[in-house]
Amino acid sequence: MMNLAILSQKSTIYSTRRLIEAAQERGLNVRRYNHLNFVIVMEGKKPYLYYNNQKVEAVDAIVPRIGASVTFYGSAVINQFQMMGVYTPVTSEALWRARDKLTSLQHLSQVGVGTPKTIFTNYSSKVDEIIEAVGGPPLIIKLLEGTQGYGVILAESARGAKSVIEAFNKTKTRIIVQEFIKESSGTDIRAIVIGRRVVASMRRKATRKGEFRSNLHQGGVAEAIELTDAERKTALKAAATTGLDIAGVDMLQSERGPLVIEVNASPGLEGIEKTTGINVARKIIMYTERQVKKSS
Repeated sequence: MMNLAILSQKSTIYSTRRLIEAAQERGLNVRRYNHLNFVIVMEGKKPYLYYNNQKVEAVDAIVPRIGASVTFYGSAVINQFQMMGVYTPVTSEALWRARDKLTSLQHLSQVGVGTPKTIFTNYSSKVDEIIEAVGGPPLIIKLLEGTQGYGVILAESARGAKSVIEAFNKTKTRIIVQEFIKESSGTDIRAIVIGRRVVASMRRKATRKGEFRSNLHQGGVAEAIELTDAERKTALKAAATTGLDIAGVDMLQSERGPLVIEVNASPGLEGIEKTTGINVARKIIMYTERQVKKSS
């Protein structure tokens, strides 16, 4: 029987609960671990972990659900499991690459994946030039570590954009400035990639007046959709470039084709499962099973 560990801070989180249920339905020996409670031990060539004063042994695979605020320690735990020879669909390196918006966009751009035009500087005082470089207002300002639509600002005027950028510069807060894709009209696409397949996709749309963020956490609504060939290829290439075997790829529909705005290493399952009716949790567990069998 395969021993599976779900790394998540709480068992009551929808995605965590669904993964545990799916693993149990498959007959796996599954246990949830709060990744913040591991003790990482490095001793010569014998890396190991302690949890509740007990050495962690006989784990065949992990499925990490690492929140953005604890990426540092979560990635260290994942890396320790990797060093112990445990399979993970989300490696430590891939998690860091996905969480760093700048690095992620750099890698995507390098392989030709479409993204909105993005500017990043070392707190440059030439704010007017930055605004002009992305096509002027309206434009998007993003915190490098924002998630679920938080830390994303729409600046509708040059004066407003300059004020926000200068404020962040003064506090030494890292941001990126992006062009606003007006034809997307407050909508985006979320595609769930497992392995080298898109298993579910939906279109999300902002509903509140004046709201441009389509995230369901921000009150958006969603509908199941079939991706175009271009959207499917873009989602697959984005996930592969980031190095994730499981990913949520967010895209905007634009006049020049699909544009990737984020690759999520721990995509939430509630919105996509309830919108599409697809058991994504089961697909994640089955994929993880197959990868362990391949390596055994």
